[in-house]
Amino acid sequence: MLSFRVDNGKLKATSRPLPKLRPGWALVRVRLAGICNTDVEILRGYHGFKGTPGHEFVGEVADIRGVSTEDKRKWIGQRVCGEINVSCSAYGFKPVCDFCRRGLKTHCARRTVLGILNHDGAFAEYLALPIENLHAVPKKVTDEQAVFVEPLAAACEILDQVNVKEFRSFAVLGDGKLAQLIARVLQTAVPQVVMYGKHANKLALARRAGMQTKKVRGDASDAKRIKERFRLVVEATGSPSGLALAQHITEPRGTLVLKSTFHGPAAAETWPIVVKEITVVGSRCGPFDKAIALLHSGDVDPRALITQTLLLAEAPTAIRFAQRSGVMKVLLKA
Repeated sequence: MLSFRVDNGKLKATSRPLPKLRPGWALVRVRLAGICNTDVEILRGYHGFKGTPGHEFVGEVADIRGVSTEDKRKWIGQRVCGEINVSCSAYGFKPVCDFCRRGLKTHCARRTVLGILNHDGAFAEYLALPIENLHAVPKKVTDEQAVFVEPLAAACEILDQVNVKEFRSFAVLGDGKLAQLIARVLQTAVPQVVMYGKHANKLALARRAGMQTKKVRGDASDAKRIKERFRLVVEATGSPSGLALAQHITEPRGTLVLKSTFHGPAAAETWPIVVKEITVVGSRCGPFDKAIALLHSGDVDPRALITQTLLLAEAPTAIRFAQRSGVMKVLLKA
């Protein structure tokens, strides 16, 4: 199969055998894969990952091992998306770790993470995941929608971590792919959304979805100019500079949700957290069932965020294009 691997900060095409399946695992033929900011950070050294990146995908089950004939009939040919954290129980490790016993498989002490940590990902014709990680995609949901399930689930995680119904408004710092999804998800539960971003075309997408927008410069001058304060702020800039502004616009006793991941340190003062008694919530992966339900109901439709779809063979070109200013979601078609 064709796959792409990280090689000195670039994607290199390789021809490799199909992944070997463990009992209870499925071979998934990738139909579409999404390029995420985390994939770009991996090329810059994030997690020191050297394999095949890509963790946003929709595909169809091509093979399955160690299941009943009935389960084979159920899964073979089924369109699926997949949770990216593979826990120790899926590898057959015994005893399972404390996090898995507590039901926190996304924090499994021995987990691998699709396309991010010790597990080859979706920038390939095929990938392997445990059946327990797979979610069937309803017929009503298109491939172009389903490829967003993983980041959309990450946005839905905030709904599980924070009682958003306590808030009448909230601010999202960032206007990129994840920020746009977060805003759309929280918009289903909070009356007013204000997005702060640097890019006119991206802010226009948010306005078309019914949000208020504010232009920022992305430097220290923003803190001097911005007077608004919010009880709930989500930092999703994908940049180390976003944290300071997020602290600035969070009001005393407010809640600040951190979503950005990037390679390298973030220089920030912590005194605003202490003085304003801010509650800081780290937020990562989330519930796939809620994300799929939002797509199925039509409450969230992310297709307006797609800028370009290229063939898998064009992955190096695609990831360079994805880093251009103003570009939103770039997809790879296998």
